[in-house]
Amino acid sequence: MKKRSLITMSLAALLIFSGCGANTQSTSGQEPVKEETAAEDTAEAVAGKLSFYTSQPEEDITKLVAAFNTKYPDVTLESFRSGTEEVIAKIQAEKQAGKVQADVLLLADSVTFEGLKKQDLLASYQSPEVKSIPVQFVDPDGTYSGTKIIATILAVNTQKVTTLPTSWQVLAAAENKDAGIMPSPIYSGAAAYNIGVLSRTDGFGWDFLNSLKANNITVIKGNGAVLKAVASGEKGYGMVVDFMVAREKAKGSQVELVYPTEGVPVITEPIAIMKDSANEAAAKAFVDFVLSEEGQKVAAEIGYTPIREGVPAPAGLKSSIEFNILSSDIAVLTENREADKKQFIEVFGE
Repeated sequence: MKKRSLITMSLAALLIFSGCGANTQSTSGQEPVKEETAAEDTAEAVAGKLSFYTSQPEEDITKLVAAFNTKYPDVTLESFRSGTEEVIAKIQAEKQAGKVQADVLLLADSVTFEGLKKQDLLASYQSPEVKSIPVQFVDPDGTYSGTKIIATILAVNTQKVTTLPTSWQVLAAAENKDAGIMPSPIYSGAAAYNIGVLSRTDGFGWDFLNSLKANNITVIKGNGAVLKAVASGEKGYGMVVDFMVAREKAKGSQVELVYPTEGVPVITEPIAIMKDSANEAAAKAFVDFVLSEEGQKVAAEIGYTPIREGVPAPAGLKSSIEFNILSSDIAVLTENREADKKQFIEVFGE
C-alpha cells in the first residue's frame, strides 16, 4: 500500500508541475507575439506623408526633419516655409478653398495660434512630453505648445559701434539717425508680436515707435534681412531674434548680441496639429519628437534655446532666467493684432 500510495503521489506531482510548465510556456510564448504585433502596428501607423508649414529657416527645417526621420524613416515630410504672416495667409486661402493642406504648424508666436484656435482649426492633443514644458508656454486646451525660447534683442555691428548699448532707446537716439533696422510685422510673426508688446509696455508705447520712425529706422521684410544688413555694416543696430545673431557671430561676423536692460519680447515658436490632419498618427509623433528631450537637444544643436526644462541653452545665448521678459496679455494681443498692424502701417508707411 505504501508503495502504491507513493507512486500515486509522484504521478500527481508530476501532472501538477507539467501543467504549470505548460501554462508558463503558453503565456511566455504569447507575450512576445503581442509586443511584436503592437510594435508593428505602431510602425505602420507612423508612416506616410506629413505636410509641415513653418517659418523656421530652411537649413533648420532640413536638420529637424533629418533627425525626425532617423526615428521615423517611413514618414515623408513635405514642408512649406515662409514668414508667419504669409503662412497664415496660405492657410486662410486653403480654408476658403475647402481644405487646409497642412498637418502640422511650427510658427512664430502664441498669438498666431490663438487666432487659429478661435477659428476652430487646431486639434487638441495632450502630448506626454508637455509635462516637462513650463506650464505658461502650453495651451491649457492642448491645441499648441511652445517649442523654444526666442528673444528679440539688439544686434550691433562692432565695427561701426565702439560702445555697446544697454537700452532699446539707442534706436531713437539722434546720433543714430538712419543707423537702425527692424523687421516688418506685416511679414514676420515675431515682429508682429514685438509691436503688440512694445506698444503696450510702460516706457515704450506708440510714442517709442513713432520716435523710431522719426529717426529713420529702416523696416525690412524679415529677421534674416535685418541680420544681413547689420552683419554687412550697412546698419549699426538691428532689432532681431537672438539665435540668428549668435549663429552669425559664431561664423566670425563682427556682430554682438545685446539684451537690453528694460527687457526683451519672447516668442516660443509653438507647434500644433491641424484639426483635419490627413495623417494624425504621424502628426502626433512629430509633435512628441519636437518636445521630447531628444528633439530639444536637436533644437539646441541647431542653435535655439530649448523650452524643455533640463536642456541647456547653446553657447552664445542666454536662458530665459537670465534676462527680463517683456510681455502682455495674450487675449489682448490676439484681439488687437490686425489693428496693431494697421496702426504700424499708418506710422511707418509699410
